[in-house]
Amino acid sequence: MNNDLQVPKDQPQGAQLPCSVQSEEAGQRLDHFLVCKYPDQSRSYLHKLIGMANILVDGQPVKAGYRLRTNNTVTIFFPPPQPSEIIPEHIDFPVLFEDEHLLVINKPPGLVVHPANGHCKGTLVHGLLYRSQDLPAIDGGRPGIVHRLDKDTSGIMLVAKTERAMRILMADFKDRKIQKKYHALLLRCPRERDGRVVAPIGRHSVDRKKMAVQSTHGKYAATTWHVIESFANGWCLAEIGIETGRTHQIRVHMASVKSPVAGDLLYGGATDRNASIKPARQMLHASMLRFSHPSSGEEISFTAPLWEDMRTLLDILRKDPF
Repeated sequence: MNNDLQVPKDQPQGAQLPCSVQSEEAGQRLDHFLVCKYPDQSRSYLHKLIGMANILVDGQPVKAGYRLRTNNTVTIFFPPPQPSEIIPEHIDFPVLFEDEHLLVINKPPGLVVHPANGHCKGTLVHGLLYRSQDLPAIDGGRPGIVHRLDKDTSGIMLVAKTERAMRILMADFKDRKIQKKYHALLLRCPRERDGRVVAPIGRHSVDRKKMAVQSTHGKYAATTWHVIESFANGWCLAEIGIETGRTHQIRVHMASVKSPVAGDLLYGGATDRNASIKPARQMLHASMLRFSHPSSGEEISFTAPLWEDMRTLLDILRKDPF
């Protein structure tokens, strides 16, 4: 059995995902085990599945507090998602490149990528469907989307226009064949001009909206940085590379070395009350993607210019002696 299965962001329709309990996991409560295994699912949703007998241990329904034993087989039955119609909306976003297979855009800050709780309209997906209503959606979810950026992260994104392109690009992201570079304004300069963080990332043990460095239950993650420019107030502009693609990876890793992304309130990037510069969002921008074209196989690279609010802050930092 594959013990590292992860539930896709959209629960697969009728999926039955079995995993075997390893010796180091024995003794855990079933609900705690599931939260660690499937961090993209909320604790309440997993409890609901347990109560519906959609989660079985060795083929039998059990309670959330059931203590697991080595070699127990935990099987999760994910019900089909309820059908929901996404009504296309006109959403502005710069297009950097387009052909019959894919679309490359510069996502504005503040734009949510796909519909979710609290974001039923006005997302990038709504805008993509307004532009092209026949985008592929593998397993019925998130038309055209092969990777994500956080709401307040701006920058370059790939969108698949055919099912073949979608499957190839998703596989290339999973296999780390796509090179990504970011630019970030950091609230404090790292000690070294160049560095690398290798630390596993998993769901925060208390705050489920956050990720954290988790030595026990986290997944391997590696991030590199290079300081491009330093400023008098202690901030710096850095180029960030990610060797893996974990949720909130850059934000978590840079915070772990005491250099949080400026404006990132979730991970320590809030400015002082009396600071002359107060970013309205996390100053993180996906600036470059290099990948193989899903049809021709040709290696291509695209860059997305910094968003205006980030450029404005850089101008102030370069002029203001503080």
